[in-house]
Amino acid sequence: MNAYIKTKDRNNRHVAIWLFIVCAFVFAMVVVGGVTRLTESGLSMVNWQPISGIIPPLNDQQWTAEFEAYKQYPEYQKVNKGMSLDDFKNIFYWEYSHRLLGRLIGVLFAVPFFIFMARRKIKRALKPHLWTMLILGGCQGLLGWWMVKSGLIDNPDVSHYRLTAHLGLAILIYIYMFWVALRLVMPIKEKTFYRPTKLATAYVVIIFIQILLGGLVAGLNAGLVSDTWPLMFGSLIPDGLLGNSPWYSNFLDNPLTLHFEHRTFAYAVLIVAVTLWWKLHNENSSSVKLASYLVLFTILLQITLGVLTVINMVPIPLAAAHQIGAVLTLSAALFLLNRVRS
Repeated sequence: MNAYIKTKDRNNRHVAIWLFIVCAFVFAMVVVGGVTRLTESGLSMVNWQPISGIIPPLNDQQWTAEFEAYKQYPEYQKVNKGMSLDDFKNIFYWEYSHRLLGRLIGVLFAVPFFIFMARRKIKRALKPHLWTMLILGGCQGLLGWWMVKSGLIDNPDVSHYRLTAHLGLAILIYIYMFWVALRLVMPIKEKTFYRPTKLATAYVVIIFIQILLGGLVAGLNAGLVSDTWPLMFGSLIPDGLLGNSPWYSNFLDNPLTLHFEHRTFAYAVLIVAVTLWWKLHNENSSSVKLASYLVLFTILLQITLGVLTVINMVPIPLAAAHQIGAVLTLSAALFLLNRVRS
């Protein structure tokens, strides 16, 4: 990418603005997807219709047909038996909104992309990155349906592994797009000799890992395991962390262990964030200084939201705010990484 981002360029700015707009919609997609999970709405649409599925049920007959289709699957039969049509509509619209937003993101990316290509506004070195983003977006749609299918067989709940894979790919797409857009408007150097670039890179990586842990926690409803902080069941290290057999399965399948991992790993993220702020908050560069404070502010906000979510037993507004905080924390980390390499 270095061939076209060492200097600022008008076309690059236009492409960057477009990518930042798509990033905002991906951000919204992550949040809506999280709320869809929190409201247990993800299995309300039992068919995948990429084209015709854009139009929701428009009359009583269509709503009845959609509801009858839902009744044939385990979630209705084992969890929501006897629910009303109005209750079904409430969960349907969350999943419908999630899928519709995914289609909208595809249009927002593909249409400007091909227009920019036709007008020769995209430099050759950038094209492979944009094609990769387009392909990843298509893979995300397929991965989403693969995730939903896991909850339409016997167990009326999606696989927490597939849920986390779906979330992880969304976050990777966001990272990729946001980073390319940043580099288009804020060119960076290949080598810096005194700023903590490796630590800043590690910070992005551990935030990504923490988001994946959050996906596993959400997938197993592990946030409900404990409503106290900083202790769990009166102890810093609660009993039962290795209660499953084989022992190693606890780290991905035991709700108690996952909850403990997620909250404990947050401390490691905080330590790295504070270290970066301490190293950079007196920098001469105003943008580096700003980035260091954004990193500190977002991680403190995110941990606060996490604690409030836990002690209040995962209310949807707080849990959604915690998801928003995760993407904001990641965005601040990417901005810092860009600035320390400037």
